[in-house]
Amino acid sequence: MPESVGPDRRYSQGTMRPNLFVTAAAVGRTSRSAETAAIGQEVGGDVVLATPACVAHWPHAARAGCTWVVLGAGSLPEGLEPFLILPASARRDLVDRAVDAAVEVTGLRARAQAQLADIADAKERQLELARVGIALTTERDLDTLLSLILSTARELVWADAGSLYLIEPTDDAPLLRFVLAQNDSVAAPLVTSSVPLDASSLAGYVAISGEPVSVDDAHRLPVDRPYRLNLSFDQTTGYRTRSVLTTPMATRAGDVIGVLQLINRKTDPNARIRDERSADEYVRPFGPDEIAVLRALAAQAAVAIENTRLVQEIERLFEGFVRAAVTAIEQRDPSTSGHSLRVAHYTVSLAHALQADPPPRFAGVSFSRDEMTQLRYAALLHDFGKVGVREAVLTKAKKLFPERMAVIHERFRYARRARETALLREFVQRLVHLGRAPATEDLEALDEAMRAAVGTIDLHLAAVLQANEPAVLESATAHLLTQVSGERYLDEFGHPLPFLLPEELRALSVPRGSLDEEERREMESHVVHSYQFLLTLPWPKRYAAVPYIAYGHHEKLNGRGYPNHLVAEQIPVEVRMMTVSDIFDALAASDRPYKRAVSPERALGILEQEANAGFLDADLVKLFVDARIHARPIADPLAV
Repeated sequence: MPESVGPDRRYSQGTMRPNLFVTAAAVGRTSRSAETAAIGQEVGGDVVLATPACVAHWPHAARAGCTWVVLGAGSLPEGLEPFLILPASARRDLVDRAVDAAVEVTGLRARAQAQLADIADAKERQLELARVGIALTTERDLDTLLSLILSTARELVWADAGSLYLIEPTDDAPLLRFVLAQNDSVAAPLVTSSVPLDASSLAGYVAISGEPVSVDDAHRLPVDRPYRLNLSFDQTTGYRTRSVLTTPMATRAGDVIGVLQLINRKTDPNARIRDERSADEYVRPFGPDEIAVLRALAAQAAVAIENTRLVQEIERLFEGFVRAAVTAIEQRDPSTSGHSLRVAHYTVSLAHALQADPPPRFAGVSFSRDEMTQLRYAALLHDFGKVGVREAVLTKAKKLFPERMAVIHERFRYARRARETALLREFVQRLVHLGRAPATEDLEALDEAMRAAVGTIDLHLAAVLQANEPAVLESATAHLLTQVSGERYLDEFGHPLPFLLPEELRALSVPRGSLDEEERREMESHVVHSYQFLLTLPWPKRYAAVPYIAYGHHEKLNGRGYPNHLVAEQIPVEVRMMTVSDIFDALAASDRPYKRAVSPERALGILEQEANAGFLDADLVKLFVDARIHARPIADPLAV
């Protein structure tokens, strides 16, 4: 921060002494060099030799801020405490010694005040650096962080402009990439570029040497310097680069990761440097204090950049894991491909809509960037537990597995053949008993009997096939199943066998869907598997709720959901939003082996029915419908 121009600060470097002034009545009373002062003249911080009469007529003498040496006795203004009062007849040598003492004491006092001011400034800088350090450590967006670093550095030392460079590793040799520029006086369009990491440029030299460099005048750089400054910006805009301070940004391990460069330290932070004249008036070199401040800030900045990059690497690792997890889910059940991505998109979109236009009941609800990411992860991974469900159950399209249905088909074919064989045997035995050849009417009667027998079996098989569909089991079909379960056919040894085994009848009697009770419990267990798996991951604190949000996506407000049968007050808004999104996509997604897709309009209608029945949050369903969440395109499914 530049030095103040107040009178007390001119002694901070010990290079100036206070002036000596004498009033007209005291002229000639000292041999020391002095200026004649008119009564009331500005003399703050200086020494004044005066008579009592002059002091008495001096306006606000007690507040003049000078050191008074008074010659002679007399009445003085109230509150004024002179340094010395000498006799009116004091010899010149005595007056000289008194003036010398006053000048010395005044200078010491001024220097002490200046040092106290410097100490106060140093403390303020330390506090400011501490505040800056806190701000830097809390910012995780790299672009925002870099801008904050540069703007803060400029504010601390009143720099008019600045730029920031980062070292960029490449396959060949590292480069120094120009990533940010700021200028208070002239617009500074940023054209990202890279230069070799060598000593030919000032930034490269500082990055290699690891030490800060201060240049007093960029246009008068000594020829013996190994580096040069690029002044093309000055040439194209008329800007005048004068003082430059460049410092490396090094990590705790001492590795330089970038360079911070400040331009034109100003005496007035509001000044604008647009030409050489304004540079002459307002720009000063960067001094030791500015170098110390910038070095401290650069060290903090390097740590903040390193931490931010580390956080970004961790987040990329999480993203990679999520991608792999979603891929694993979809490979287990290709028929639900894209479900997790769409649910995440719908859920996050619904959260944004809830923030933008909340129903009265949700007024004030908001989600931070971390909370949005947490919600997204939970939605993407809500079905991951399906990896623990048997594939046969996971992809079961009908109530009976295909191999079991193949056995039933074969059983019914055998039953048909057995019934036909039995009828033929009875037909032949009857003819033998009658002792005659079959007549036409005999053959027609046999054909009719066979058609009737086979037709009954086919009717039974049709009932089985109808019951095997995952749709709601109709009462007529259920009645036929009961009949079929009581029917028998004869094996090759004449033993009666059932058309349907008990376990087959039990599976076919499932009233809705394709899963029996045991399989349904196994499928529902995917929620617990997801929860237990997500609990094993070392989630950062800001994402700690991911397992719990994913755990509840099949809960219903009336307590009829699973696995914990939570009721409305136990279900957070994040879970409610995911439940709405999950049900919509399950309804409207492309055909699945166990169901046909419905139109988006029909799916929205079902959501509203579920809300009216008390299963879903009516406000969130209405917002989902009104905001047309389902129609919003997904630009990047894994970055919704």
